[in-house]
Amino acid sequence: MKFLAARRRSPLVASALLIGALATVGGGYAVIAAVQPAQAAITVGSETQVEAGRQLYLEGCSSCHGLEAQGTQSGPTLIGVGAAAVDFQVSSGRMPLAAPGAQAPAVAATYNEEQVAALAAYIGSLAPGPAIPTAEQYDYANADAAIGGELFRINCSQCHQAAGQGGALTQGKYAPNLMAAEPREIYMAMLTGPQSMPVFSDAQLDTESKQHIIKYVMTLQESSNPGGLSLGRLGPVTEGVFLVTAVFAALIAAAVWIGIKSR
Repeated sequence: MKFLAARRRSPLVASALLIGALATVGGGYAVIAAVQPAQAAITVGSETQVEAGRQLYLEGCSSCHGLEAQGTQSGPTLIGVGAAAVDFQVSSGRMPLAAPGAQAPAVAATYNEEQVAALAAYIGSLAPGPAIPTAEQYDYANADAAIGGELFRINCSQCHQAAGQGGALTQGKYAPNLMAAEPREIYMAMLTGPQSMPVFSDAQLDTESKQHIIKYVMTLQESSNPGGLSLGRLGPVTEGVFLVTAVFAALIAAAVWIGIKSR
Protein backbone atom coordinates (compact mmCIF):
# COMPACT_ATOMS: atom_id res chain seq x y z
CA MET A 1 0.00 0.00 0.00
CA LYS A 2 2.81 2.42 0.86
CA PHE A 3 4.38 1.61 -2.51
CA LEU A 4 1.17 2.46 -4.40
CA ALA A 5 0.63 5.67 -2.43
CA ALA A 6 4.14 6.78 -3.19
CA ARG A 7 3.61 6.11 -6.88
CA ARG A 8 0.39 8.18 -6.89
CA ARG A 9 2.27 11.13 -5.33
CA SER A 10 5.09 10.88 -7.84
CA PRO A 11 5.47 13.95 -10.13
CA LEU A 12 6.02 11.60 -13.08
CA VAL A 13 2.58 10.03 -12.63
CA ALA A 14 0.88 13.44 -12.45
CA SER A 15 2.70 14.57 -15.59
CA ALA A 16 1.74 11.38 -17.41
CA LEU A 17 -1.92 11.83 -16.49
CA LEU A 18 -1.87 15.48 -17.67
CA ILE A 19 -0.25 14.54 -20.98
CA GLY A 20 -2.78 11.75 -21.47
CA ALA A 21 -5.70 14.08 -20.81
CA LEU A 22 -4.35 16.68 -23.24
CA ALA A 23 -3.80 14.02 -25.88
CA THR A 24 -7.37 12.78 -25.48
CA VAL A 25 -8.87 16.26 -25.76
CA GLY A 26 -6.65 17.15 -28.71
CA GLY A 27 -7.45 13.92 -30.50
CA GLY A 28 -11.19 14.45 -30.04
CA TYR A 29 -10.97 18.00 -31.34
CA ALA A 30 -9.00 16.83 -34.38
CA VAL A 31 -11.66 14.26 -35.20
CA ILE A 32 -14.48 16.85 -34.90
CA ALA A 33 -12.54 19.39 -36.97
CA ALA A 34 -11.97 16.77 -39.66
CA VAL A 35 -15.67 15.90 -39.84
CA GLN A 36 -17.10 19.46 -39.91
CA PRO A 37 -15.40 20.63 -43.15
CA ALA A 38 -16.72 17.56 -44.94
CA GLN A 39 -20.25 18.35 -43.79
CA ALA A 40 -19.88 21.99 -44.79
CA ALA A 41 -18.72 20.99 -48.26
CA ILE A 42 -21.90 18.98 -48.71
CA THR A 43 -24.30 21.68 -47.49
CA VAL A 44 -22.89 24.90 -48.92
CA GLY A 45 -22.19 23.74 -52.47
CA SER A 46 -19.11 23.43 -54.65
CA GLU A 47 -16.12 25.75 -54.51
CA THR A 48 -17.11 27.12 -57.92
CA GLN A 49 -20.60 28.00 -56.68
CA VAL A 50 -19.24 29.58 -53.51
CA GLU A 51 -16.78 31.68 -55.51
CA ALA A 52 -19.52 32.77 -57.91
CA GLY A 53 -21.62 33.76 -54.91
CA ARG A 54 -18.72 35.71 -53.46
CA GLN A 55 -18.36 37.73 -56.68
CA LEU A 56 -22.10 38.48 -56.71
CA TYR A 57 -21.92 39.46 -53.06
CA LEU A 58 -19.03 41.87 -53.61
CA GLU A 59 -20.89 43.51 -56.49
CA GLY A 60 -24.36 43.80 -55.02
CA CYS A 61 -24.25 43.40 -51.25
CA SER A 62 -20.89 44.43 -49.81
CA SER A 63 -21.66 48.16 -49.86
CA CYS A 64 -24.14 47.63 -47.01
CA HIS A 65 -22.98 44.41 -45.34
CA GLY A 66 -19.21 44.88 -45.64
CA LEU A 67 -16.56 43.26 -47.79
CA GLU A 68 -16.32 40.29 -45.42
CA ALA A 69 -20.05 40.22 -44.54
CA GLN A 70 -19.11 41.60 -41.14
CA GLY A 71 -21.84 44.24 -41.24
CA THR A 72 -21.73 48.04 -41.33
CA GLN A 73 -23.87 50.94 -40.15
CA SER A 74 -26.04 50.38 -43.21
CA GLY A 75 -26.58 46.64 -42.83
CA PRO A 76 -26.21 43.84 -40.26
CA THR A 77 -23.59 41.11 -40.30
CA LEU A 78 -24.42 38.08 -42.41
CA ILE A 79 -22.00 35.73 -40.68
CA GLY A 80 -24.01 32.88 -39.25
CA VAL A 81 -27.40 33.80 -40.76
CA GLY A 82 -27.26 30.69 -42.94
CA ALA A 83 -28.15 29.91 -46.53
CA ALA A 84 -31.90 29.82 -45.78
CA ALA A 85 -31.95 33.49 -44.73
CA VAL A 86 -30.21 34.54 -47.95
CA ASP A 87 -32.54 32.42 -50.07
CA PHE A 88 -35.61 33.92 -48.40
CA GLN A 89 -34.50 37.54 -48.61
CA VAL A 90 -33.02 37.49 -52.11
CA SER A 91 -35.52 35.20 -53.88
CA SER A 92 -38.41 37.33 -52.57
CA GLY A 93 -36.78 40.52 -53.86
CA ARG A 94 -36.45 42.01 -50.39
CA MET A 95 -32.70 42.14 -50.91
CA PRO A 96 -30.76 43.90 -52.28
CA LEU A 97 -32.64 46.78 -50.70
CA ALA A 98 -33.43 49.46 -53.27
CA ALA A 99 -33.59 52.29 -50.73
CA PRO A 100 -33.42 52.67 -46.94
CA GLY A 101 -36.74 52.14 -45.21
CA ALA A 102 -38.44 50.77 -42.13
CA GLN A 103 -38.89 47.41 -43.82
CA ALA A 104 -37.84 45.71 -47.02
CA PRO A 105 -40.91 44.96 -49.19
CA ALA A 106 -41.29 41.84 -51.31
CA VAL A 107 -40.80 42.78 -54.99
CA ALA A 108 -39.59 41.12 -58.17
CA ALA A 109 -36.30 39.31 -57.56
CA THR A 110 -33.11 40.93 -58.84
CA TYR A 111 -31.23 37.62 -59.19
CA ASN A 112 -32.25 34.39 -60.91
CA GLU A 113 -32.41 31.01 -59.13
CA GLU A 114 -28.82 30.08 -59.98
CA GLN A 115 -27.49 33.37 -58.65
CA VAL A 116 -29.60 33.13 -55.48
CA ALA A 117 -28.23 29.63 -54.87
CA ALA A 118 -24.67 30.91 -55.34
CA LEU A 119 -25.18 33.80 -52.90
CA ALA A 120 -26.73 31.42 -50.37
CA ALA A 121 -23.83 29.01 -50.78
CA TYR A 122 -21.28 31.76 -50.18
CA ILE A 123 -22.94 33.12 -47.02
CA GLY A 124 -23.55 29.57 -45.82
CA SER A 125 -19.85 28.83 -46.17
CA LEU A 126 -18.84 31.64 -43.80
CA ALA A 127 -20.31 30.13 -40.62
CA PRO A 128 -22.89 27.53 -39.56
CA GLY A 129 -26.51 28.63 -39.94
CA PRO A 130 -29.94 27.39 -41.02
CA ALA A 131 -29.73 25.49 -44.30
CA ILE A 132 -32.25 25.78 -47.13
CA PRO A 133 -35.07 23.32 -46.30
CA THR A 134 -35.71 20.30 -48.49
CA ALA A 135 -39.04 19.64 -50.21
CA GLU A 136 -39.78 16.95 -47.64
CA GLN A 137 -39.45 19.42 -44.78
CA TYR A 138 -42.13 21.79 -46.03
CA ASP A 139 -44.40 19.11 -47.51
CA TYR A 140 -47.74 19.59 -45.73
CA ALA A 141 -49.72 16.79 -47.41
CA ASN A 142 -50.09 14.82 -44.18
CA ALA A 143 -50.34 17.84 -41.85
CA ASP A 144 -53.42 18.80 -39.81
CA ALA A 145 -54.95 22.23 -40.48
CA ALA A 146 -56.72 22.24 -37.10
CA ILE A 147 -53.46 21.75 -35.21
CA GLY A 148 -51.82 24.30 -37.48
CA GLY A 149 -54.56 26.82 -36.74
CA GLU A 150 -53.98 26.43 -33.01
CA LEU A 151 -50.21 26.81 -33.41
CA PHE A 152 -50.70 29.80 -35.71
CA ARG A 153 -53.00 31.57 -33.26
CA ILE A 154 -50.51 31.02 -30.44
CA ASN A 155 -47.32 31.97 -32.28
CA CYS A 156 -48.23 34.05 -35.34
CA SER A 157 -51.62 35.74 -35.08
CA GLN A 158 -50.37 38.58 -32.86
CA CYS A 159 -48.66 40.05 -35.93
CA HIS A 160 -50.14 38.35 -39.00
CA GLN A 161 -53.75 38.38 -37.68
CA ALA A 162 -55.67 35.13 -37.12
CA ALA A 163 -56.62 34.82 -40.78
CA GLY A 164 -53.11 35.62 -42.06
CA GLN A 165 -54.07 39.01 -43.48
CA GLY A 166 -51.08 40.80 -41.94
CA GLY A 167 -51.00 43.84 -39.71
CA ALA A 168 -49.17 47.01 -38.73
CA LEU A 169 -46.26 46.99 -36.29
CA THR A 170 -44.28 49.80 -34.68
CA GLN A 171 -42.12 52.42 -36.42
CA GLY A 172 -43.55 51.84 -39.88
CA LYS A 173 -42.94 48.09 -39.90
CA TYR A 174 -45.60 45.52 -40.70
CA ALA A 175 -46.33 41.80 -40.76
CA PRO A 176 -47.01 40.90 -44.41
CA ASN A 177 -50.18 39.34 -45.76
CA LEU A 178 -49.72 35.57 -46.16
CA MET A 179 -52.34 34.96 -48.82
CA ALA A 180 -49.72 34.70 -51.56
CA ALA A 181 -46.97 33.03 -49.50
CA GLU A 182 -45.66 29.65 -50.68
CA PRO A 183 -44.90 26.69 -48.37
CA ARG A 184 -41.13 26.96 -48.89
CA GLU A 185 -41.22 30.68 -48.16
CA ILE A 186 -43.28 30.19 -44.99
CA TYR A 187 -40.93 27.47 -43.72
CA MET A 188 -37.82 29.59 -44.29
CA ALA A 189 -39.44 32.58 -42.61
CA MET A 190 -40.14 30.52 -39.49
CA LEU A 191 -36.64 29.07 -39.63
CA THR A 192 -34.75 32.36 -40.01
CA GLY A 193 -36.99 35.07 -38.51
CA PRO A 194 -36.67 37.81 -41.15
CA GLN A 195 -36.80 41.46 -40.11
CA SER A 196 -39.11 41.87 -37.08
CA MET A 197 -40.22 38.25 -37.01
CA PRO A 198 -38.80 36.02 -34.23
CA VAL A 199 -36.89 32.86 -35.07
CA PHE A 200 -38.83 29.63 -34.60
CA SER A 201 -36.05 27.06 -34.45
CA ASP A 202 -36.67 23.32 -34.38
CA ALA A 203 -36.40 23.51 -30.59
CA GLN A 204 -39.45 25.83 -30.54
CA LEU A 205 -41.42 24.49 -33.49
CA ASP A 206 -40.24 21.18 -34.92
CA THR A 207 -40.62 20.24 -38.57
CA GLU A 208 -44.01 18.62 -38.03
CA SER A 209 -45.36 21.72 -36.26
CA LYS A 210 -44.12 23.93 -39.09
CA GLN A 211 -45.91 21.67 -41.57
CA HIS A 212 -49.15 22.01 -39.59
CA ILE A 213 -48.87 25.80 -39.72
CA ILE A 214 -48.20 25.72 -43.46
CA LYS A 215 -51.27 23.52 -43.92
CA TYR A 216 -53.39 26.06 -42.03
CA VAL A 217 -52.12 28.99 -44.12
CA MET A 218 -52.70 27.04 -47.33
CA THR A 219 -56.24 26.27 -46.16
CA LEU A 220 -56.84 29.99 -45.60
CA GLN A 221 -55.58 30.75 -49.10
CA GLU A 222 -57.86 28.17 -50.69
CA SER A 223 -61.01 28.82 -48.63
CA SER A 224 -63.91 30.66 -50.26
CA ASN A 225 -66.31 33.28 -48.85
CA PRO A 226 -69.78 31.81 -49.36
CA GLY A 227 -71.37 34.48 -47.15
CA GLY A 228 -70.31 37.37 -49.36
CA LEU A 229 -67.36 39.76 -49.26
CA SER A 230 -64.38 38.75 -47.10
CA LEU A 231 -63.76 42.34 -45.86
CA GLY A 232 -60.19 41.33 -45.16
CA ARG A 233 -61.38 38.67 -42.70
CA LEU A 234 -60.64 41.10 -39.91
CA GLY A 235 -63.53 40.04 -37.71
CA PRO A 236 -66.81 41.48 -36.39
CA VAL A 237 -65.53 45.04 -35.94
CA THR A 238 -64.89 45.50 -39.65
CA GLU A 239 -68.15 43.77 -40.52
CA GLY A 240 -70.08 45.99 -38.09
CA VAL A 241 -68.52 49.19 -39.41
CA PHE A 242 -69.33 48.13 -42.96
CA LEU A 243 -72.94 47.34 -42.11
CA VAL A 244 -73.47 50.57 -40.17
CA THR A 245 -71.90 52.61 -42.95
CA ALA A 246 -73.93 50.83 -45.61
CA VAL A 247 -77.18 51.21 -43.67
CA PHE A 248 -76.64 54.90 -42.96
CA ALA A 249 -75.68 55.50 -46.58
CA ALA A 250 -78.84 53.74 -47.72
CA LEU A 251 -81.00 55.74 -45.30
CA ILE A 252 -79.45 59.04 -46.37
CA ALA A 253 -79.91 58.12 -50.02
CA ALA A 254 -83.54 57.20 -49.37
CA ALA A 255 -84.16 60.47 -47.52
CA VAL A 256 -82.63 62.49 -50.37
CA TRP A 257 -84.66 60.58 -52.95
CA ILE A 258 -87.90 61.15 -50.97
CA GLY A 259 -87.10 64.85 -50.64
CA ILE A 260 -86.52 65.19 -54.38
CA LYS A 261 -89.72 63.34 -55.24
CA SER A 262 -91.83 65.39 -52.85
CA ARG A 263 -91.09 68.64 -54.63
